[in-house]
Amino acid sequence: AKCLNCENGITAEPCGSCGACSEIDGGRFPDLIEIDAATNTGIDEMRALQDNAAYVPVRGRFKVFVIDEVHMLSKPAFNSMLKTLEEPPAHLKFILATTDPQKIPVTVLSRCLQFNLKQMPRDAIYAHLGHILKEEKTASEPAALGLIARAAQGSMRDALSLLDQAIAYAGGKVSEEAVRAMLGAIDQDYLFKLLDGLAHQDIKAMLAVAGEMESRSLSFAGAFQDLASLLHQIALAQSAPEALGADLPERERILALARQFDAEELQLYYQIALHGRRDLPLAPDDYAGFSMGLMRMLAFRPEEAGATAASAPTKKKPEQQQGFLYCGRCQQSFLLICYNTFYDYCHRRNRFYMT
Repeated sequence: AKCLNCENGITAEPCGSCGACSEIDGGRFPDLIEIDAATNTGIDEMRALQDNAAYVPVRGRFKVFVIDEVHMLSKPAFNSMLKTLEEPPAHLKFILATTDPQKIPVTVLSRCLQFNLKQMPRDAIYAHLGHILKEEKTASEPAALGLIARAAQGSMRDALSLLDQAIAYAGGKVSEEAVRAMLGAIDQDYLFKLLDGLAHQDIKAMLAVAGEMESRSLSFAGAFQDLASLLHQIALAQSAPEALGADLPERERILALARQFDAEELQLYYQIALHGRRDLPLAPDDYAGFSMGLMRMLAFRPEEAGATAASAPTKKKPEQQQGFLYCGRCQQSFLLICYNTFYDYCHRRNRFYMT
């Protein structure tokens, strides 16, 4: 609205200080009309908008209608204003905001310039949170801001809400410990202990870590997510170590784990973590679902060439070489990247079996 009505002319960079820009910022500009379609969904509200649209601007060059959540308009409401939306007068501009553009009539979409707003990068959220806290003179720890930026999942609005909550929760200082407690985030030490136990095939140590996580009421869904993220970093350390940031605090521990696992194992564990997170709502309880996922990582292991069980054919076949999974029950082999097929195929026979 400021770009179109700035007193210095139509520009991509409005001055922000002229009368029109100041009034728009203050919500006093008579030619800027904002409508919440989520609450004004009926035909009567749209008829009122059409009546208003017939008049020329009072103060600026253009009359700008901002309709938020436009997909919430009822079908009669859309039909009543279809002509105005399809061919608006020269003095009229519509800005339609929506999270579901598929519900907008094609005749309207075809006459719109579409701008898809993407998620913000985590580094940009982190930097902006740091700038805000510096301006507010509020102490913080870098790791705490990193946790908030990750939890926001690309939304600056969610990040600001979490930041407000963290300031209140921590009593003024945004610390890593307080943010972890607030978010129920998993400490990286838990994940490294789990992978250390996995590397040494120590299920008792892994279940002890899971029990400690349960006693602290940590999110097992978040644990699966963070475990998959850590496995991804370990796989990167194996194939492209330079992709890991030099300032990554856990860099040395990740490189050490990368030397303990094969690439095939990491791919398999990554898939199990993803499947475990997906199946967690179906488990008897979160602890059972999480611990079963850990035991599944121990039960399924890609075999080296020639390391099949007695039930497998003694003669080596090409598909039994490294990089394949062999199912002794089905007498078939599957590419490692097709682990999902192997898993579902055996699961339908109500038995997990692999040699």
